[in-house]
Amino acid sequence: MTVLSRKTVATPWFSSLSTRRIYRTSAALDEAKSKPAVSQGDQQGLIGKDEELVWGLDHHNNSYNFSFHVVIGSRAEEGQYSLSFHNCYNLMRGQEQPFDITVMIREKNPEGFLSASEIPLFKLYMVMSACFLAAGVFWVSVLCKNTYNVFKIHWLMAALAFTKSISLLFHSINYYFINSQGHPIEGLAVMHYITHLLKGALLFITIALIGSGWAFVKYVLSDKEKNIFGIVIPLQVLANVAYIVIESREEGASDYGIWKEILFLVDLICCGAILFPVVWSIRHLQDASGTDGKVAVNLAKLKLFRHYYVMVICYVYFTRIIAILLQVAVPFQWQWLYQLLVEGSTLAFFVLTGYKFQPAGDNPYLQLPQEDEEDVQMEQVMTDSGFREGLSKVNKTASGRELL
Repeated sequence: MTVLSRKTVATPWFSSLSTRRIYRTSAALDEAKSKPAVSQGDQQGLIGKDEELVWGLDHHNNSYNFSFHVVIGSRAEEGQYSLSFHNCYNLMRGQEQPFDITVMIREKNPEGFLSASEIPLFKLYMVMSACFLAAGVFWVSVLCKNTYNVFKIHWLMAALAFTKSISLLFHSINYYFINSQGHPIEGLAVMHYITHLLKGALLFITIALIGSGWAFVKYVLSDKEKNIFGIVIPLQVLANVAYIVIESREEGASDYGIWKEILFLVDLICCGAILFPVVWSIRHLQDASGTDGKVAVNLAKLKLFRHYYVMVICYVYFTRIIAILLQVAVPFQWQWLYQLLVEGSTLAFFVLTGYKFQPAGDNPYLQLPQEDEEDVQMEQVMTDSGFREGLSKVNKTASGRELL
């Protein structure tokens, strides 16, 4: 069985399906003519009866075709409908016959061409786009007020919020045109895919950089952290290719299921990979808290890293597991709650991350040691050589910059 189309419908729903099934195998023509197509439902729109209705096949130029019109006229008939094609002769081993099939379908709900579960998505994505835009603007205002404590990673977080907002905006506009015209605008769809690709890459890179402490407490990544980025970035490219394939094809496509499995597997691998820098940082702080004499500062950083680890775990859990369970559990007309949970969880994760790592002087994550080993060695050299006369000691502030 090949599923060609799936549609969730709300009352009243009028579906004008012009279906042409073309058989180009001469050996099966007589058999197909003697056993015409069988379908559930009737040509006048009566759905839900158990009797089988038979339509005759029009024979023209070595091909057969038929068409039918279905109207969903009551709430009892609401639900998810699938159009399936069965080639019964191919179920017999050794008697498989190749065939070509062309299907033309027109499906429409009262509110537009979108499926009943997708109708609220236009407004949902528009509202969430505005929320991420507001969060990005607020974050930039915070950075402008604390310019001395701002690092490159802070601007990367701002770029992520704006990219997410633009991606949702294009997604919302794309759904609007699908609902009104029955098909997407190609240019808008391409822009959505591009911004979605950038958003996915920025998200995992930013999470991994924050977890590794880059720019806040160090400017060089270790070899293990570089390997993580070498794994996550190519996998994100593959995940976005799978996403584009799934978005642009029907469920009946031969490779639809494969790409869907690839997307799910790659996404889980990326979510697991970004946890490693956070775990390594927690272990490093645990080892350093009792050896370098700066117990208070290291314990404060350790507590913050543990909070961030829990935040990442909750984000992955809600957007990858709870959301899927919700999609399976709710009725068809509430399927949009899946997207609401994903986008709401993402927004909450962005806001909490910004709050935890905001550019403030009392943020334990931004506090560098007042005097590290390199400073001590430099002071000793300058004292022994006599060049220290008339010079004042250089200390690092909480933001990592030097003051005389």
